[in-house]
Amino acid sequence: MTLKRICEILSAQPLSDNFDEDLEVQCACSSDMMSDVLAFPKEHMVLLTGLVNPQVMRTCDMLDIRAVVFTRGKLPSAEALEMANENGINVMGTHLTLFIASGKLYEGGLYNGTKG
Repeated sequence: MTLKRICEILSAQPLSDNFDEDLEVQCACSSDMMSDVLAFPKEHMVLLTGLVNPQVMRTCDMLDIRAVVFTRGKLPSAEALEMANENGINVMGTHLTLFIASGKLYEGGLYNGTKG
């Protein structure tokens, strides 16, 4: 699924510089706990979270996660967004809750690496 399609499904807005709407992701992870994300590394993954601090970008950079969706209308801190831009991490924001956003992406065909 492309980031453009994710934005459409979630009514999300790109927040990062040089947003790559054609970037393909193959699975998703939803969590506000970065320790859980560290336990779930997958290639070509998008992270959905309501956590908006720089630790999110550090985790993404460490796991080579190239896309993040911030939920619940939250916006990343200036420091986090700067880190995203420096590390080529595509950032989106949606007003949807983490639960609803995850469900909409699942309905749209994006899974966690294994269907079910």
